This record gives sequence, C-alpha cells and structure tokens, in this order.
Amino acid sequence: MTNWSEIDKLTRVWLKESRKNIIQSFATILEIQTKANVNDLVTNIDKETEQFFIENIRANFPKHRIMGEEGFGDKFTDLNGVVWIIDPIDGTMNFVHQQRNFFISIGIYDNGIGILGYLYDVVHDELYFAKAGEGAYCNGKKLPLLSEGLVENAIVGFNAQWLVSNNYMDPKKLFPLIRDVRGTRSYGSAALEIAYVATGRLDSYISMRLAPWDFAAGKIIVEELGGIVTNLQGERVNLLETGSILVSKPGLHENIMQRYLKEQ
Repeated sequence: MTNWSEIDKLTRVWLKESRKNIIQSFATILEIQTKANVNDLVTNIDKETEQFFIENIRANFPKHRIMGEEGFGDKFTDLNGVVWIIDPIDGTMNFVHQQRNFFISIGIYDNGIGILGYLYDVVHDELYFAKAGEGAYCNGKKLPLLSEGLVENAIVGFNAQWLVSNNYMDPKKLFPLIRDVRGTRSYGSAALEIAYVATGRLDSYISMRLAPWDFAAGKIIVEELGGIVTNLQGERVNLLETGSILVSKPGLHENIMQRYLKEQ
C-alpha cells in the first residue's frame, strides 16, 4: 500500500532543498541552451534540479516512475502505477531574465489519477498543495472552493503571441473572448498562472500548447477546488501528450466553451 504521507513529507523536504540551491544560483553565471526554438530555454539549474528530484525519488521509491521535462526520467506509453510528473523550473525565461516568476511543479499520479499536487513559487516561498479529497492549501492555509465566474468580470491568463500564430487553431476564434473579458495577463509560467486560478488571482488560464509537466500538478490543485481543466475542445487533457488547455472557475469554463470555443 502506498504511503502518501511519507511521499508528501519527503517531497516538501526536497522542495526546500531545491529552493536553497536555486536561490544560490542567482549569484552564478548560468549555462543557457535552447531547445525547440531560440526562445525555448533550458539552463544547467533546470537539469540539476530535475536530476536532484529523480535521484531522491529513485533512492526512496524505486518502483515509482518519473516523467520529467528535461528528459532524465522514464519513457511513457501509459500511466500505470505511481508516476511523478515534474517540471524542475516552469518559466525558465523568467528565471533567466527576472530571477522570479518561476515555479517547481510536481504532480503525483496513481494509475492515472491525481493524488498529490505541488506548485512551488521558489522566490516567494509559496507552496500551493493539494491531496485528492482533502482540499488545497497555500503555505498550509486552506483555500476556499472556487466560485462561479462570468466572462465580463474575468481576468484571463493568456499569452498574446497566440493571437498571431495559427499553428494550433484559428487565432481569430479568440478575438471575441479577449475583447469581452475584463482583462488579460501573461506571466510566462503555466504553473504560476494555474496557481493563480486556484487562488482567484486569475479566473481562467488558456494555452494553445502545454506539455503534461506544465499542468499535471496544477490540474490536481484546481480540480480539488471545484475548477475545471480540459483542452480547448472541452475534452479531458491527456497526460501523455502535449495539447491545448483551458483552466477555469466553474461556470466560467462552460461559458467560455459555449460562447467562444464550441464549433458552430
């Protein structure tokens, strides 16, 4: 039987240790590389942080499998067993340029069901956490369930660059939504923006393209608060592939889908 309390205890210790190492790196010269394109950055700290978690998970939970952004984990065709889905630094561009507005994201799943979710704002030392069936918390303070929202009152996390890219869907489809909401924000970290939906700092978050490690932890937290997480077709997100995502308060999610995204 899986000891989730022990997993939670150790994960929190590892997050704190990672924070110390990352903060210390601010005074060093980073090794910066690019991945898919010139704006898709990865640093030595991304890699070292992922390796740190993997080494500790393997040492303590050798039967668990690990999906990590930087490729040091396992290969996946299913989600059987206990699976850790890790983004060591979500918001690497912010980490490089701002030394803030980046998160560590860890979602732990059991046969495809989210059990433990951690979104950690490293600089501000804010830990957003949820355990399935037991609520969600920020630094130990229980978060209230999300209330229903309206489009005209909504602040939506959305990167304006999607409006000039037609690689994933017709950007004109989103013009009416962007026009009708109260405002939009772009923070450069999916983990941060999903955490902000969980706390009500944002009402919704939209992305045309996210990998599982970008949203796996946030999905657990938001759903524990009654929020809705789907792709832009209103379907369940796939934790084995990259795709679009819509994270919203209840009511607001259905409103966005029906008024702006549903095929006519």
